[in-house]
Amino acid sequence: MRFLRWQLAWMLGTVLALVVLGAFTYELYFVLSLIGLLVVTELTAPIAVTPTWRRRLRWVILVGLVGFGGIVVRRILEILPPEVMPW
Repeated sequence: MRFLRWQLAWMLGTVLALVVLGAFTYELYFVLSLIGLLVVTELTAPIAVTPTWRRRLRWVILVGLVGFGGIVVRRILEILPPEVMPW
């Protein structure tokens, strides 16, 4: 439950900060939430025993990293001039 509370607090804080700053986009929110997930995962990691649900959390992190990679690739393609594109 501690993990869920911290993650929820991070995500709510992130959305509030982005709205207050006028910088809210779904991409930025996704990236900041992923960073929060990674930070909260490390900060709440048990020392001696790893519960089963934390092993499954690796898959959630992997999906998040794949999504992050997709965002990065899309942004790079937006920046590059059309002459560089092979298609």
